[in-house]
Formats: sequence, C-alpha cells, structure tokens
Amino acid sequence: MAIAISQEAFDDMVRENMEDLGMDPDEALADAVEALTLQGADLAGIMRRVPGEAAAEEVNPVMRVLDELKASATASASGRSGEDLDSLVSSLDELRELCSGEDAENAAVAARNGGVEALLALCASAGVTQDRLLASGLKALSSLIRDVGGTEKFRQSQGPKIVMDILKGALESTDILDGGFSVVAAASAGNEVVKDAFMDLKVDELILQVMRDKSNSKVQSLYDAIRVLLTPDDNRVVASQVFGYSRKFAEIGIAEVLVIALREQVAPSSLPSACAALKAIAVNEEICRSISEDGGIDVLLQCIDEAGVQKNKVIAKSCCSLLSKLAGSDANKASIIQQGGFDKFLKLTSRFSEDPSVIQEVMSLVQALTLRSPEHAALAISLGYGTLAIQTMQKFPSSALTQKQACLMIRNLVVRNPENRTILLKEGVEKLIRKAKAIHGSCKSAATDALRDLGLDNYNA
Repeated sequence: MAIAISQEAFDDMVRENMEDLGMDPDEALADAVEALTLQGADLAGIMRRVPGEAAAEEVNPVMRVLDELKASATASASGRSGEDLDSLVSSLDELRELCSGEDAENAAVAARNGGVEALLALCASAGVTQDRLLASGLKALSSLIRDVGGTEKFRQSQGPKIVMDILKGALESTDILDGGFSVVAAASAGNEVVKDAFMDLKVDELILQVMRDKSNSKVQSLYDAIRVLLTPDDNRVVASQVFGYSRKFAEIGIAEVLVIALREQVAPSSLPSACAALKAIAVNEEICRSISEDGGIDVLLQCIDEAGVQKNKVIAKSCCSLLSKLAGSDANKASIIQQGGFDKFLKLTSRFSEDPSVIQEVMSLVQALTLRSPEHAALAISLGYGTLAIQTMQKFPSSALTQKQACLMIRNLVVRNPENRTILLKEGVEKLIRKAKAIHGSCKSAATDALRDLGLDNYNA
C-alpha cells in the first residue's frame, strides 16, 4: 500500500534539500520526487513546486475554486439567492473543466484536498428544485473521482446513499440523472465495495425504473453505470460478486429494456455505450439466448448494416463485439447465420477495407461463430472468409493484433474441416502465418496453433 504524504511534508523536504544540502531549486524538487517515489509514497495530488518561489506562491486554480465551493457549502440551501446559485454553478463548471481530460493531476489535487467531500456536502444540501446546481455538482464530482483513493473518499463520506437519494428525487430531470449516473460509474470503477453499496441500495431497480421512461433515453451515463457496476475490475478482490449482479440485472428485466432501447430510442452517440452495457449483462448462455429471443440479434444486425452505410466504425465495432458475446450460445450462432450474418459482416469489411480495427472485430466474431461448428466453417470459407484472412494479413503486416486475429480465425476455419486446409494452403496462407510469427511476439502462440491445425508437421519451427 502506498505511503501517505501531505503537501506540507513534501514542501518541507524540498526546502530541506535546498537549505541543508545546498541543492538548487530544480534539483531539490527532482530529488524529493525521486526519493519519495522510491519509498513508495503516494504523490497523486501533490503539487510539485519549490516553496518560496513566486510561481509556487500563486494560488492553484483548482484550490481557488475548491475554497470558493467549500465556503458556499456552509450556506443553507434555502438561503442561496439566484446570484449565489449562478456563482456556484459557474465554479462547479470551472472545476469540472479543470479536472476533466486525460491528465488526472488536477483531479488528484482536488481529491486530496477535500474536493470529493465538499462536493458531496454541496449536493446533499441542495434542494431538488436547484436542478442546475445539482447537475453541475454531480458532473464536477464525477470528474474528480479518478482512482481508488477518490472512490474510497466517496464511500467513506456516504456517497452512495447521497447520490441514490438525489437520483430517486430527480426522476424527471435528465440533467441530474445524467450527472448522478456518471458519479455511479466513476465511483464504482475499480472498487467492489462501492459496487456492493450501490447494489444494497437497489441501484438495479432504480436503473430499470429510469430506463422504462423513454424520455430518459439520452442519459448516456446510465449505460456507462451498468457496464462499470458489472465489470470485475477491483484487483484487491479475489472473488468478485459482479457475475451475480449481471444475472440479477437480467432477471429483473434490464437486458430486455436495453434491447428495446437499442431498437427504438438510443441516440447514435449512446449506442456503443448501450452495447457495452448489454454485453456486461450477457454472462451466461441462458441470458444470451433471452437477449436473442427479445430481438437483440435482429437489432444488432440492422445496426451493423446502418453503421456500414454511415461509415460509423465505433458503432460497427460495438455491435460486432456484442454479437461475439451472444454467439457464445450455439442457438444464437445459428440464428445469426440464418439471418444473413456472414454476408453482412463481409460487406462491412468491404466498407472498412482500410480500417484494420473493424476487420479485427469481424474476424473475432467469425471466430466465435465457427467455434466447434464445421458446418459454419465450411460456409464461411465458401463465402470468402479464408480470402479475407489472407488479404488482411497481406495488407496489414505491421498490425500485430490484426495478424493474431487472422490466425485465430484461420484455426477455427480449418481445425474440423480438412478440406478448408487444402484451400488455404494453396492460397499461400502458411507463408503469411510464419511471417507473422517471426515478426510479432504477441502473435507467436496463435500462429503456432494455426500452423498445427493446418496439418503442418513443422508448426513449431
């Protein structure tokens, strides 16, 4: 576990390096960072500055906004004027802007200096009628929670209950719902205890209630919350409970409602998130079959057609990925193929012929559809998937993942179909596989297995 250190202790160490050891400012700062890192100190949120320098004395913009918010949080909700609310909303939006993006340093500074607790207190004190304040407060809060330290501060401050109470009281406000579920997603990421807390508070039932109202279809964070709640991403936990949560989500009808949303109301921008949410629920064959029975495969095949026409690779990849998961059911494999899936996927690769990432998803999907199914493998070869594998390996030799996916698909096309081996070997597949094996270390195992399943004796060479 990382050693905790305060900003004051860090500043003192830099100061001692200069005063006692005679280091220049830059050297003193670098030495303090290096020494503390080697000792296992947690430097997230520590402002790496030289005490006494003019730049160090300037007020950090994150700290300035936090101080304003902390002062405002002490005011009662009823005592806030319209001008006060406008000022608060402006500060919250500024904080969110400062803490958003890939660089998590500002978020770490805010979390280390009481930002999570201050925003929770502010949101808890706001009345439901102060929707602008709540929406901005929740969105700012979600931008602060970026690591386990932030999620723990959220949990220890009664965050799950505060957020759930707000959500239950704001079912008519899409802005508050969007902000609230973005917090659920951020706070649950990598923290099994927070996931458990939300489940104990019946977040699954609230999600179902919100999703049944079609006016809430634009709440994209709702889909992100489902995905995160059902992802076993806490490496501190030996046996995650989220598999059971996925089954519960399916049992109460969330999978069915998600299929309806995909068919009728999800905006294109939210469709990838909705697919990821449904994929997180589809954890066993029974659930996969039920999704198909609810029309999930029909909808996804239609979405793939539309994504191809519109050249939307994000949606295309998301739908293929979900279909790969659903193809874990043998009944679903047959359904996908009977509905012309192979033809649709091949057409998709022609529309994205210059994009290996889409072709990778298609090859992964074909791999799932042909697993333990010689009939499907024979059909795939007759439709041109062997040619697709060869042409893709020729066209993208530097893409390790593309080469690996091609090898994995080739395995399933030939392992139970000797006639397919002859076809592919005549087309020169062996040379391509050996080249991929030699160039890409990550491809070695898949390439070796493909050579073996092609019936080559020297597959280890």
